[in-house]
Formats: sequence, C-alpha cells, structure tokens
Amino acid sequence: MTNKLLPAARGSAPDMGVRTHLPIPVLLYLIAVAVPVHFYLGSLRLTGVRVLLLLLIIPMVINLLKGKYGRILWVDYLFFLHFFWICVALAINNPAEFTQQVGSIGIEFIGGYMLGRAYIRDIKSFGGLCRLLVLIACCTLPFAIHEALTGKTVILDAIRGLPGLTSVDPMTDDWYNRKRFGLYRTQVFAAHPILYGFFCASAFPLAWIAFKNLYGNTVRYISIGLVGACVFFSLSSGALVAVVLQLGLVFWAWVFDRVAKRWVILAGLFLAGYVTVDILSNRPPLIVLVSYLAFNPATAYGRAIIFEQGMMNVWANPIFGLGLNDWTRIWWMSATVDNFWLVIAMRYGIPGFALLALGYVITLVQVGRRRFDNDRRLWLYRRAWMISFVGLSVTLATVHVWGTMYSFTFFLFGAGAWFITAVPQAENDTGDQTEQKAVRSVPYTRFNKIGRGHPPISNGVQS
Repeated sequence: MTNKLLPAARGSAPDMGVRTHLPIPVLLYLIAVAVPVHFYLGSLRLTGVRVLLLLLIIPMVINLLKGKYGRILWVDYLFFLHFFWICVALAINNPAEFTQQVGSIGIEFIGGYMLGRAYIRDIKSFGGLCRLLVLIACCTLPFAIHEALTGKTVILDAIRGLPGLTSVDPMTDDWYNRKRFGLYRTQVFAAHPILYGFFCASAFPLAWIAFKNLYGNTVRYISIGLVGACVFFSLSSGALVAVVLQLGLVFWAWVFDRVAKRWVILAGLFLAGYVTVDILSNRPPLIVLVSYLAFNPATAYGRAIIFEQGMMNVWANPIFGLGLNDWTRIWWMSATVDNFWLVIAMRYGIPGFALLALGYVITLVQVGRRRFDNDRRLWLYRRAWMISFVGLSVTLATVHVWGTMYSFTFFLFGAGAWFITAVPQAENDTGDQTEQKAVRSVPYTRFNKIGRGHPPISNGVQS
C-alpha cells in the first residue's frame, strides 16, 4: 500500500513533540561497549559488558517468561533453542570446557539479546538508543583520526595503563593488516578495525533515517558525515560494504517511494541476480561480490578458499559441528574464518545455524511487514533499523564478530523486536505525534579465535 501520510511529512522541520528516554541498563551497556575495560577475577577475564549482563540476565529471562516484555515471540523460542543446541554441541565436542564456554556465550548472546528485548520497547527508548549510538560514533572520530595518522590507540592505551585493568590488544604488531592507503587501520575501542567499522556502520542508517525530522537538516547531515568518516577510517571493506548497501537501499526506497511492492521487486531482482551469477560463475555469488569490493584481491581470494574449505567441514560434521576443535583445511591456510554465519555452522552444525538464521529472518520479515502508515516516527525508526540490519547481515557473511561486538550485534537485534507488536499512534495534520488513543494494532501480514566464547577462529582477521 502506498503511504499517504508520509510524503507530506518530509519537510525539514523537526518533530518537536518527540521525546526520548534511554533506560539506565542500556546506557551502562553502551558505555561498557565503548570503554572496553577488562580485568581478572582469579584466572577468569571479565569485561564491563559481561559483568553487567551477568547481573541482569536471570531477572530478564524470568520477566520474559512472566510476560513483562509482551508475549513471547518466535525469535525468543528460536534464539533460546539455538543456545540450547550450542550447549549440546559443546557438551559433545568439548566437555572439559563446557561450563566456561556455555557461561560466556550465554551471557554475551542471550544477555545481549535480552537486554535489547527487555529495555527497548517503545518509541522513546528506541529514539534514545539511536541518539546515543550516533553520539558515541561521532565522539570516536577524533580518536580514529589520531590513530589513522599515528597508529596509537588512545583509548586502549589509557585503559591498559590503569592499575589492575587491561583491555583489548592493540594491533601494533599486525603490520600486514595494519596499513592501507598510507593510513593505519583504526580499532579505537574494538578488538579489531573491522569491529569498529561494524559498530559505526550500524549507526549510519540511524543518523540518516531515524534523525529525519528529529533534528534539523544541518545536525542530521553533520551526523551522517561524521559517522561515515568513522566507517572510512576503519579501512575495512566489510564495514564499507555495509554502508554502500545501506545507501543503495535508501536510494531504492526514495526512487520507488510510490511503488507499493518495491521491496518485493528488489528481493526478486536480487534473487534473479544471485541465480544468474551462480550459473555463469564457478564461484559462489557472495565470493564474486566480495572480490569486487575487497581492498585487497588476495583477501577476496582467501575468503573464497575459506568458504570452500569451511563448507567441507560443515558437511563432514553436519549435526553437532566441530565445537571448539580446530577445523580441517589446506596446510598453508591460517585458522581465520571471516564469515560469521559459516563459523556458526562449523561450530554447532546445521541445526545450530538454522535456528539462529531462522530467528533472524523471521524477525526481519515480521517487522518488515508491519504497516505504520499513520505513524511517521514509528515508520522512520522501523526503516532505519531494518536497513541497518539488512546491511549488517550481508557484512556478517564477510566478517566474523566475537566477544563484545558479538553481544552488541544481538543487543541491537533485540532492540528491534518490539516493532513486531508496536502499536501505531495517530498523527495530526502536521505529522507530529499526538496523545490520541492508539489505533488497533495491525496484523503481521496483509491477510490478517574459531577459539573461545565466540572469538574468531584466529585473531588474524582480514577484511
């Protein structure tokens, strides 16, 4: 259905009536992500993210079962089943490390997802999340510029200099991956430049779309430029691919704004292109795409070999995967696997991958099929989140995320689950939200190191 209200609301005047509120646990979580403080408790290495989630995870799960976060969704079932399958795979493959690994993965995966699911549940909290994510990305730009020119990680060095504390390791010794185009790749606060770029790429559509009419155009365009610069200084093809894809989706939505089936048409074109490339090329279509977008041709070739060898491991261990065990590969290959989805399939077998991917896809489809034609702000937030995750989903096929960024990925995913049951609010003639009674909710369809705790298979990640 063509949107009848939104075109008239696309002026540059800010929505003065829109308020935002960010719950304290989310604020603390994002601070812990951006300030990666690590410390040891005996032999156990803890992070700010893990400590916070450790305190919150049990109350959040109990409240979910009690219905305090709305009805239980398909994604809730599937993600918990995915975690159950992780437990089974680790118990079979790595019984000696079962307790430690299940604890760390459960805190990062389930804890991150549940935090977004529990505390981002309406327009105010989602708006507050968008503002803080963009603000964090913008504030890191001076550190990114300094690091690009000098190779010095200011934030990480400062934390590591404090008594009793440590942080992620700077890439100072990884010279092969460290420089591109005469600049040092910047990790700022992340474990790797690709993870810093991934974080900033997730905020790019929020600045572009969620900030529309929330701020004046000047503030919005400056935010877009600053976040885009942060992605650039990561010098990571994976992060830049995400932004390019996000821009393409924004452009498609703008050009075909009046076409009711624009996303169905785009999906059809993508499927047709995929099949055509698959028929005409002797390489997987994703690898063909990466070969044209990667900064380093050797990196693209390496990813093609990794995918081929990785899938051999998946088919050799289809049910329970490899767990934490090393994977079989050509003798000269490193242990790195730059593909999050492939790592999941290798580690936990096809069932583990299928449960995660199904929860992921079902949520995107359910959110995408909601109709928020009468609520401009909700419509903009939903589009920003959808475009962010479509771009990041493709990027996850070319990079691996682990540790804090693994947790952040599913925190942000959980922060969009509320769109499935969101109730649109009526709007007045100027497009501002009013305090009118909520309209009845529309139905979901038109017809009623591979290593430990999800580190990379190796820290030598390229992108």
